[in-house]
Amino acid sequence: MIVNRRRLLGASAAGVAGALAVSTEAARATTLASTLGRDATQYGVRPGSLDDQTRVLQRAIDGAVGAQAPLVLPPGVYRVGQLRLPSGAQLTGVRGASRLVFTGGLSMFSAEGADHVALSGLTLDGGKIPLPARRGLVHLVSAGRLSIAACEIANSGGAGVWLERVSGDLDGNRFTTIASTAIVSFDALGLAVTRNTILGTNDNGIEILRNASGDDGTLVADNRIEDVKAGPGGSGQYGNAVNAFRAGNVIVRGNRIKNCDYSAVRGNSASNIQITGNSISDVREVALYSEFSFEGAVIANNTVDGAACGVSVCNFNEGGRLAVVQGNIIRNLVPKRPIGTAPEDEAGIGIYVEADTSVTGNVIENAPGFGIVAGWGRYLRDVAITGNVIRNAAAGIGVSVVAGAGTALVHDNMIAETPRGAVVGLDHARAITGDLSLDGAQRYAQLAIGGNAVRR
Repeated sequence: MIVNRRRLLGASAAGVAGALAVSTEAARATTLASTLGRDATQYGVRPGSLDDQTRVLQRAIDGAVGAQAPLVLPPGVYRVGQLRLPSGAQLTGVRGASRLVFTGGLSMFSAEGADHVALSGLTLDGGKIPLPARRGLVHLVSAGRLSIAACEIANSGGAGVWLERVSGDLDGNRFTTIASTAIVSFDALGLAVTRNTILGTNDNGIEILRNASGDDGTLVADNRIEDVKAGPGGSGQYGNAVNAFRAGNVIVRGNRIKNCDYSAVRGNSASNIQITGNSISDVREVALYSEFSFEGAVIANNTVDGAACGVSVCNFNEGGRLAVVQGNIIRNLVPKRPIGTAPEDEAGIGIYVEADTSVTGNVIENAPGFGIVAGWGRYLRDVAITGNVIRNAAAGIGVSVVAGAGTALVHDNMIAETPRGAVVGLDHARAITGDLSLDGAQRYAQLAIGGNAVRR
């Protein structure tokens, strides 16, 4: 073979070009690996294996955390028991394809004192294995900046996600067949629960709780919550789509809620709660509740189609006061509450209020009881009922007139098709006057009634 200068130079150039190409591909592969994280199979995790993968998956989690990289679970089924999530743990999978099946333990994932934990694109199947009390399939305590997104959590034998003293986001997840509550949060430090789908729980849909009354500020927005059972029974502790207890400044907005044994949104001793813009149908007790020792509630611009009572702002005897009930559409109420509620609790009422409350601009239709009721015995103070439309109710507006009851203003409402009267005086649940919109209102100095348009 004759080797000349031209051929040698050409060969050298080709070699350099080849070396550059290899170097470029290697750099691209390194960049891709850095972007996607560590492949779990590199640590010996085997998708689809019938063997328990807990030990090797824990090693993979710890290894990826040490490398400050996400851990990627390829499509497949992984049988796992209890896994620990240290600070910085980030697990991601392929939605609908990366499936972890629980084999037993306190929880599938747990963490304490861990920050920047993230789960995304995973299906977590609890196998209906019972969990201990106050545990979730995902269980985090004292965790900061948590992110659980685009995951499916199914068949949990306890709660879906249980959080204590946690900040972060739960966004776009799907919960199905949960033995207790889909999402439980105690003493949140800045939590957003948004765009989740919850179908089929046995206690409540979402619980926002505090061990003592105080500021919480959790945002519960744009979720779809359906088929909530009151499995343990009770008189309202269970069967609610959203339950806020002792949690101040919670915002519940824009949720679609359907088919609950009790309430769509229940605020118990939850001051400054905002319940706005929710779409609610087929709930069997009070649809929107602010009760017991709260100060401040805004219940506005919701639609309620089917409930025993549309809105209740009550328990002035416990200090419950200060509310705005505005711009709600409430219709198709039913005359009976669920078994377990107090026998004196009325049903078939559109809106019930007691103290320091403005009720304005609401539309109420098809109420077998009252459209609006103000006060329970002497528990009535400074209520204004103005600019509402009430039609096809047994009675329009009922106001307590017993000794000790406070002031109520009933003005400029449209009241139609109320055979038992447009405005009626009450002794607790019992009507004791005729229609005060016709005459007799002057007997009650605490009442200001006028300007109502009544069509009988």
